[in-house]
Amino acid sequence: MSDKHVIGWREWVEFPEWNIRIRAKADTGAKSSAIDCAQIIELPGERVRFTVRLDRKEQKLITLEAPIAKRTNVRSSTGQGHDRIFVETTMRLASVEKKILVSLVCRKNMIHRLLLGRTTLSDDFLVDSGVDHWLTPKKRKQKG
Repeated sequence: MSDKHVIGWREWVEFPEWNIRIRAKADTGAKSSAIDCAQIIELPGERVRFTVRLDRKEQKLITLEAPIAKRTNVRSSTGQGHDRIFVETTMRLASVEKKILVSLVCRKNMIHRLLLGRTTLSDDFLVDSGVDHWLTPKKRKQKG
C-alpha cells in the first residue's frame, strides 16, 4: 500500500499522446473512466474519431483519432445501460504514468469533463474525498 499515491477527489490529469491537460473527478463509485466528447464518429478499420470538450463552455475542443480498444455496455449513474466505445491512451497524474482505457461519452451536462473510475485508480491511487487537489494545483498554471 505504501507505493500508492494519495490524490484528492479532483486533480489535473495529462494525456501526453493527445497533448491535453484536463481536470478530472476521481469517482470510486464508477468502474470505468469516461471523457466528454462532443462528437464520436466510427471509422473503417475499427477506428474512431472523437472531439473532446476541454471546458464546459465548449470553447476548447480537440479532435483526435484512435483505434477502438473495446466496446461494452456501461450502466450510468441513473441505472440505464449504454453501449460505449473505449480507447486506450497514456494518462499522467503527478509522477504516475500508465496506460488506461477511457470510454467516449457525452458529459456536457456534468461538471467535470473527465471521470476517473476504479479500474484506473485502484493499483496506483488512494482517494482522499475530503481534499480538492492533493497532488496538482487547483488553478491551471498560466503559460506566458
